[in-house]
Amino acid sequence: VQLQASGGGSVRAGGSLRLSCTVSGTARNDYVMAWYHQAPGKQRELVASINNGGRTSYGISVKGRFTISRDNDRNMVFLQMDSLEPEDTAVYYCNARLATSFIGTGHWGQGTLVTVSS
Repeated sequence: VQLQASGGGSVRAGGSLRLSCTVSGTARNDYVMAWYHQAPGKQRELVASINNGGRTSYGISVKGRFTISRDNDRNMVFLQMDSLEPEDTAVYYCNARLATSFIGTGHWGQGTLVTVSS
């Protein structure tokens, strides 16, 4: 199973970015999909997740600003990031895990860098 993330870049505070992640190498489309971020010198943190039924969950720091969505037909997951803040600067990773697996396990993409300047 391979995950390919894209869409990172540099933006000013208040701006928006949309991340995409494509899952390949599997016929399954029932993974719980998630986005994590890791800022320099900090641990990787869960940003948002979505199950195959569309139920979503968000970290407290991004709730109301970020929106996770998925396209099961294309096996893709997206993260729409609005009202970006400098504190959102991090490498963003997409993750796919089985619903029966622990959070933080499963398959990972290579990461895409998001830089937010003030």
